[in-house]
Amino acid sequence: PRQQNSESLDRAKKAMDRPFLTARWESLALLNYRCPRDLLTAAVPDGTELDEWRGECLVSLVGFLFKDTRVRGCRIPGHHTFEEVNLRFYVRREVDRELRRGVVFLRELVPKRAIAAVARFVYNEPYLAVPMSHEIKLSGSAGGQVQYQWRYQKAAHSLIASAEGPAGELVVGSEAEFITEHYWGYNRQRNGTTLEYRVDHPPWRVWDCDQASYRGDAGALYGAAWGEVLAAAPVSAHLAVGSAVSVFPGRAVGTV
Repeated sequence: PRQQNSESLDRAKKAMDRPFLTARWESLALLNYRCPRDLLTAAVPDGTELDEWRGECLVSLVGFLFKDTRVRGCRIPGHHTFEEVNLRFYVRREVDRELRRGVVFLRELVPKRAIAAVARFVYNEPYLAVPMSHEIKLSGSAGGQVQYQWRYQKAAHSLIASAEGPAGELVVGSEAEFITEHYWGYNRQRNGTTLEYRVDHPPWRVWDCDQASYRGDAGALYGAAWGEVLAAAPVSAHLAVGSAVSVFPGRAVGTV
């Protein structure tokens, strides 16, 4: 029995070490907004704490393109290339002197109902399926513009960002590094516990945006309080070229 238990644990560990999802995340637009701490406090998952940028709480509206999406190595017909727009904030957690910097999603939008359903079931992520489209004219050597569009309750929303010149390497200690270098996801489960999962990707080449904006009735989509936050101009915005990514199975905070 002990040997069987050991083998079962080994199999479970190997399964946790294999990605649940692989894909490419490309043409990322990241618009960043100041947010009152009190608005975020209730959404912080147990076991984590707010991660601030120079004493300020930020939330980011992020649009990007999923490509070559595979679940457990399998490409699902009709579900391998699609848009996502998410609203997120930043947390951190210390584990055996390792600082894990992560994100918490307040809302994630995709155009595929099946994708939203799987994400809600597996990770309890706040996904919503809505009609979406994109226009991308972006080159890592010359810059350009990206635009993500979607509709909610028949109302139009859009996120647009542009930059010129070649994308640059991340600067250590910069805001762009803070925004993009979070490699953990956290969310509160239905029973009140916290799920933690790892996201792997190389550092992205980025631009500081020349122009960036969000248009739409944010209050209707995200709630009145978030409508006020997103009605302001973003305090900063970045574009990122993107890369291949791997998302690993989640585990409850506090488990090995």
